[in-house]
Amino acid sequence: MAMQSVTKQGGSPTVSVVLSVKNGGRDLPLALGTILNQSFTNFELIAINNGSTDQTRAYLDSIADPRVRVFHQADAGLAGALNRGISLARGRYIARQDHDDLADPSRIAKQVQFLDTHPDHALVGTRAEIWVGDTPSGRFHDHPTDDRLLRFDLLFNNPFVHSSVMIRKAALDRVGAYTTDPARQPPEDYELWSRISRHYRVTNLAERLTIYREVPSSMSRVSARPFLEKLVTISSENLAHATGATAPQQVHVDIAALFHGVEGRVSAEPNLADMCAVLAEAGRRIGDDQAGPELAKRVANAQLQIRHRVMLKRQPALGLAWRAARAVRGKLRRLIPAAREGS
Repeated sequence: MAMQSVTKQGGSPTVSVVLSVKNGGRDLPLALGTILNQSFTNFELIAINNGSTDQTRAYLDSIADPRVRVFHQADAGLAGALNRGISLARGRYIARQDHDDLADPSRIAKQVQFLDTHPDHALVGTRAEIWVGDTPSGRFHDHPTDDRLLRFDLLFNNPFVHSSVMIRKAALDRVGAYTTDPARQPPEDYELWSRISRHYRVTNLAERLTIYREVPSSMSRVSARPFLEKLVTISSENLAHATGATAPQQVHVDIAALFHGVEGRVSAEPNLADMCAVLAEAGRRIGDDQAGPELAKRVANAQLQIRHRVMLKRQPALGLAWRAARAVRGKLRRLIPAAREGS
């Protein structure tokens, strides 16, 4: 049996903040402090020590704040640890926090206010600053706030910062928690947001209330190819659902695989007309008469990207040149903020 230490708190909190940490002792005090110093105080923080071998255990056990509940366990993976935290939660809202990211003091209060006044929404994230370690990068995650734009973006990628989100517990009871299927996670967050968005409205607050810290050991960077394979699987499911299909067909897989550059999942002769029709239908079903031009722009851009990638697939030499240009452009984007800071 996993050993645990729990501090007791009377009553039921409004929010359960769920944090999983493995060997995060260096960053954990600052990250956890930004939660304990929130302007909104009616919350519990469930900290899952997920198999740490550093000073994490000792630090968590030293916390005297009665809102903090600490559980020690063997490493169950991130999804498994978060699911345990959710199962222990007493709040009607579940807020996520990572052990190395930072929260603005008003974050929880503003998210609670939003969910209290928007009962049709089940998930609310925030925009975020991007730091590299302890240094601001000059870059931001300024994801959309409109539910329709977010649901279209979810067809391909994750438009939410994981450690910024707050979710209705009732929605998780309905759709299920994080997947632990090795073929579908990571990205367990993208997979879960996709399921939630099929039943509820979702949003991001327009304010940057989270500091997201990039680290070299990020899972999406360490295992790029397996990660992309799973993105294609989830993306193709989202495309199928958005167009009324009961399961992904090859046209959905082709779109997702082309979009993420996973050539091994693309059919020998992907049908460009069919793929563009799928994207148009997804946009039509997601949008409505008040959707405005931004959704139409996203549909047109997605169709343009698919046309471009089909052209590159048919002309391999051009594709090699394009990928080389992208690599150079990526390096320049990383260098420019550093140059500005040094000027």
